[in-house]
Amino acid sequence: MIQSLLFFVLAALCEIGGGYLFWLWLREGKSSWLAVMGVIILAIYGVVPTLQPANFGRAYAAYGGIFIVSSILWGWFVDRVAPDRYDWLGGWLALLGVLVMMYAPRS
Repeated sequence: MIQSLLFFVLAALCEIGGGYLFWLWLREGKSSWLAVMGVIILAIYGVVPTLQPANFGRAYAAYGGIFIVSSILWGWFVDRVAPDRYDWLGGWLALLGVLVMMYAPRS
């Protein structure tokens, strides 16, 4: 379970980080090298979820919850936009969904 959660976090960092670098280039006029690095990191993101032990649909559905929480944290630490209580509530609900989908015992 820990390894699986680490893969989810790595995927989120790659997706959000790669997208952010591309954003900086396209929206804020930064160096085109940021876009190139962003695309490479996004390609790595495409590989990381394949390391999950679950099937494609379940892994990507559960990853959505990790992405939500990671995006809230990215916004807080990188963009300096503090989450409010509804952001936190929604993030916790999404994370609960991840735990149920991925790690609940099945027969």
